[in-house]
Amino acid sequence: MAPMPDESAFAEFVAARSSALMRTAYLLTRDHHLAEDLVQTALFKAAMAWERIEGEPEPYVRRILYTENVSWWRRRRRLVVEAAQVRAEEPAGPGTDIDLQVALERALGLLTAKQRAVLVLRYYEDLSEAGAARVLGVGVGTVKSTHRRALLRLRAVAPHLGDLIGVGHD
Repeated sequence: MAPMPDESAFAEFVAARSSALMRTAYLLTRDHHLAEDLVQTALFKAAMAWERIEGEPEPYVRRILYTENVSWWRRRRRLVVEAAQVRAEEPAGPGTDIDLQVALERALGLLTAKQRAVLVLRYYEDLSEAGAARVLGVGVGTVKSTHRRALLRLRAVAPHLGDLIGVGHD
């Protein structure tokens, strides 16, 4: 029995976009297993609504990804690692990309899920404040204030990343 056209369109979307969704999910969760779960949850919810999705499905699936991540965070209310642990660590070595990546990942781990989501949307997805607000289902003012607090926190816990995140401006 041949799959229905909608099923094949969904299968094509999953095959084409899973890797990109997985990269975004990893940036949000900082954990490969949680990222896989997040992508699977988003794709499951999209599959359930596939016939109702009008136009390009990726923005719809990405919105599920971001909102589901924030929902998970709200349910868990995980304790954040003390900022003093990052301050006590040695700054990254002179200019290696891997050292910079590790330092940035550690610093991002000190942000809330909502703060990470805003930064990923603004810098990785290159969305405007209005675009990020639409994806997260919040007001532009919430995105602005969350963005500002996230950068302030990054500057406080990871001053050695000043060139990357800006020393004193947003």
